[in-house]
Amino acid sequence: MVFVSVKDGDYAIFGADADGKHARRLTKEQGDPSTPAGLFFQLQPAWSPDGTEIAFSSARDGIAHVYVMNADGTGTRRLTNTSQGDEHPSWSTDGKRIIFSREGALFAAPADGGKARRVGHGLGSAQDPAYSPDGKLIAYDYRKPGFQNREIYVMNADGTGIRAVTRLGGSSGLPAWSPEGKTLAFQSNADLDHYEIFTVALNGTNVHRLTASSVDAIQPAFTPEGSIGFSRDGAILVDDAGKESQLTSGKNVDTNPVWRPTLAK
Repeated sequence: MVFVSVKDGDYAIFGADADGKHARRLTKEQGDPSTPAGLFFQLQPAWSPDGTEIAFSSARDGIAHVYVMNADGTGTRRLTNTSQGDEHPSWSTDGKRIIFSREGALFAAPADGGKARRVGHGLGSAQDPAYSPDGKLIAYDYRKPGFQNREIYVMNADGTGIRAVTRLGGSSGLPAWSPEGKTLAFQSNADLDHYEIFTVALNGTNVHRLTASSVDAIQPAFTPEGSIGFSRDGAILVDDAGKESQLTSGKNVDTNPVWRPTLAK
């Protein structure tokens, strides 16, 4: 798996075994932890479908942009280059496109570089996109114009067929697809004073609260086997059919866990 950690002072991307052991730093650029921009330096890793590359967001040039590197941290290249911030990348199933959020809108760009095009909504605030396992749908969170609540939405990969999946109130976000593409995990503070991890069927039914925490449980991600990983209190945990296992100590603010696809060689 890969995850974000402050083991070296700045937020950097680390790789580890699927159980969290043998962590090693992947991103080579070093941020300046004495400044907010330098501290939050490299975030939001996303595996390519074949497991050979990792997209991520970095503000190493002062504004967040999407970068791509090899799985071992070498060969880093910049994908986006605008005056606006680009965050939360996600790969299409064929590996040809990367979708990301750009200041309240969703854009998709060729994974090997090229012009980005807008996908979906023209108004409101859309962010945190994630392609479905079959590549046909994009899940994301969205706030309607004039509203404060964020909900989980789904649309076709071409931006058509937009529909709400949740109607919980509060702030729901960071949707993650189950391996079979029938369930979404997400974080939400609906009717709570902090965030917990929830799941919902793609048709909006069977909303289920997975975690019961006293602090924020955030950033869900499915393992290839269908368990749900997440971050809580600086540690990475996995929930397997209601049984939680803690993978990292929590001493280094470990966040954003993402497991390598099973098709990777």
